[in-house]
Amino acid sequence: MAQVNDVRIRDVRYEFEETPFRTPLKFGGRVVAASYVTHVVVAVETADGRWAEGSGAMPFGNVWGWPSAVVSPDQSEEAVRRLAMAAFECLADYYYEYGHPLDIEILLENNLDQLADDVVKELGLVEPMPKLMALVAASPAIAALHDAYGKLHGRSVYDCYGPEFVARDLSHYLTPEFKGEYLDRYISRAPRPTLPLYHLVGAMDPLTPADVAKPIGDGLPETLVDWINREGLTHLKIKLNGDDPAWDLERVKAVDRITEEAGPRAWRFSLDFNEKARDAEQVLDLFDRLKAEAPGALEKIQYVEQPTARDLKAHPEATMHRVAAVRPVVIDESLTGLDNLLLARERGYSGVALKTCKGHGQALLMAAYAQKHGLFLCVQDLTCPGASFLHSAGLAARVPTVEAIEGNARQYCPSANARWENRHGGLFHPTDGTIPTALLDGPGLGF
Repeated sequence: MAQVNDVRIRDVRYEFEETPFRTPLKFGGRVVAASYVTHVVVAVETADGRWAEGSGAMPFGNVWGWPSAVVSPDQSEEAVRRLAMAAFECLADYYYEYGHPLDIEILLENNLDQLADDVVKELGLVEPMPKLMALVAASPAIAALHDAYGKLHGRSVYDCYGPEFVARDLSHYLTPEFKGEYLDRYISRAPRPTLPLYHLVGAMDPLTPADVAKPIGDGLPETLVDWINREGLTHLKIKLNGDDPAWDLERVKAVDRITEEAGPRAWRFSLDFNEKARDAEQVLDLFDRLKAEAPGALEKIQYVEQPTARDLKAHPEATMHRVAAVRPVVIDESLTGLDNLLLARERGYSGVALKTCKGHGQALLMAAYAQKHGLFLCVQDLTCPGASFLHSAGLAARVPTVEAIEGNARQYCPSANARWENRHGGLFHPTDGTIPTALLDGPGLGF
């Protein structure tokens, strides 16, 4: 029988929007020049007839979610589109299923494997869709569901995860040690006023004017130096090649020189090897080389993103204990559920990169587990523009131990932020390297 605060799905609507990039972004050996963003509206209602609508958005992210030697980016893009439509239709079929969004989200997630297999068969693809990719495809509808739930109750959805709203405690979703606890224990009642913004230094991005081969000329910064001067940046995410240690070393040193010239401030770097490091030794070797050649750069490193291949089960040799003894190492692409988080901890990972593109509820549950076990936390995006970035920033502002938020759509596809500029412009334009997350205090997801 439905609880008084439970909801069922009343309607699901969606559209896909093509988003061109102002400058290419390279990661994982591939270059992205445009993306599609999925926009979803979900209407929910209670048993006594109250109802509300919520919205969610997320880029396809197929180049990141499905890197493949046998499925082309065009093929994976079409597969994501079809899976998204199938997932939204599946969600709409839950008309008779009452529950909390956490439970409805799990119902949908449990159907994703079969839906993805059906799409792969329909398109004649020769490789299964990764679970990560399926989660990304469904995530905007999950965001809209949580947004609608908060709006229906006239409050932030982050206030809707305690026993008043959720029938089961966290031991049902996580591990027995969470018995008697709810997500409200791990979420802040109000958003943090400000958060540092991690700026992406892509592998193709010019660092100085000498690196600009062909100016874009749109009035926005075109080099790392320009971005630092314009926004007072302090946090820089450095994309590395991973399979070229010499280039990676010089890239970090070059970025460090620019920060030194910009003057003293609380500089922080994160290093992203794009899963292409051969092993932990390569990361440790980079640390050693930096210690000898650019000790200031080593001191600035706040954490390292998953340096080796995402398939943890296929690579039991890829342990991170020694790297984590020097700097936190966060699981990212591998994190598709609690099972992989537990495995990552066994392999020496000491942190978690939260991403709303894997499901809003899942991100909160992983955040709760990470906090209980003292793991380093950060929030990253998927070159998320507009509403998808505001969702990500809102999550970061509500999880107490998150160190910073990544947001790079303002660099690569700023035109997609335009419709949000009047109300939330400050969130897309850092000042002194921070964004005003206090603005994300409205009902639902906060914006």
